[in-house]
Amino acid sequence: MKSLIFTTIGGLALFTAYSISAAEMSTEVPLELKKPAHASPWQRYRTRKWKPSHDWKDFSNLRHDIPSAISQPQVVETPIQGDPEKGKKLAAERKRGGSCYTCHIMPDAKLPGNIGFDLSVIGLWGRSDERLYNYIYDARQFNPNTIMPPWGAHQVYTPAEIKDIVAYLKTLTKYEGIDDKNNPAKRTMPVETRDNLDPFENSAMDAKDLGEELFVTPGPNDQSCQSCHAKAVEKQFTTWAATMPKFETRLNKIIGIEEFITRHARATTGAEYLAQSEKNIALAIYLRYLANGQAISIDASDANTQAAIERGKALMQRKIGQLNFACMDCHQKYANRWIRGQYLAEPRGTYAHFPTYRTSRGAIWDIRKRFQWCNVSIRANELPPDAPEYGDIEIYLATLNEGEKLNVPGIRH
Repeated sequence: MKSLIFTTIGGLALFTAYSISAAEMSTEVPLELKKPAHASPWQRYRTRKWKPSHDWKDFSNLRHDIPSAISQPQVVETPIQGDPEKGKKLAAERKRGGSCYTCHIMPDAKLPGNIGFDLSVIGLWGRSDERLYNYIYDARQFNPNTIMPPWGAHQVYTPAEIKDIVAYLKTLTKYEGIDDKNNPAKRTMPVETRDNLDPFENSAMDAKDLGEELFVTPGPNDQSCQSCHAKAVEKQFTTWAATMPKFETRLNKIIGIEEFITRHARATTGAEYLAQSEKNIALAIYLRYLANGQAISIDASDANTQAAIERGKALMQRKIGQLNFACMDCHQKYANRWIRGQYLAEPRGTYAHFPTYRTSRGAIWDIRKRFQWCNVSIRANELPPDAPEYGDIEIYLATLNEGEKLNVPGIRH
């Protein structure tokens, strides 16, 4: 096919017609190819409660697949002599993977989840102490496909703590019911009703304005994006964002809009818009904003793109982290349920609004930050934002959202 792309002659960027694959990014597009797209050296995700010292290198992540063998049955002295009060506190504790309330209805639980069984009267089930202990220690002994974390085998809880939890479970013999407010089966599925394009509703609209300003701001090479793309704002850019990400043969990986901005700016205007920086996100929002209303349409007609999609699919099915979850455990197998007060959405409908303003974080997240945060949540070491693995997941997720219309910037809790 014929497409208008850029080449550079004596530092001047020009529109030129070339025959290119619609699926892959043209090698004629100027990109800086040697440096990482992120701040270097890269530092792992930081929040008030999360420090890089939390290292989960002994467990699989999206880059390293570390085998986790199913445990042999643990022999414990019965009847188990644990402390029920300590066990109750452990069942409710949020600091270690969310604990029992994340997935189970239990007495006194506030906003429990409903992925697992209702444990309100598990003390009447007739399970032996040893079976209860081993189910908590490593439920894969009983169901290799379970999504219950191997709490003991992956060293989230000590043997003594598991005994305390067993002692607590044995006390649950009287059903006291659950009020409608806490009952996950009666909660209303969250629906975003705010107008994401209203600057009074969505702070990320300020970023759109910044992106528009940066688009016309000259970089160190005395050129701006507009120097070459003035007409593209009204033509190519009304659809371009809906066709991204794409496979970049020179980098041998999928790149999204954010990484493209970094590398293309370095090679043309000379500006430095590092991935996940304020200016990078602003430009990414602006370029997607120009294509709002366009249906996501990924051209997967070439072998490289097809292979990336298959890798992304496999990565989303890989069990990772100390909690041993896969993306699809939450977002396919148990989608449309709850973990505590958080709703587990299906993959479709989770992509077209990124970058999005997170009201709970007071920050704008691009899709790679969303991937990183999911890794952190299940105690898997996250990767840099330009990691090839995230590119594979992004393009697979984009194909699952084929036909969804861009609506950027988004706004979510």
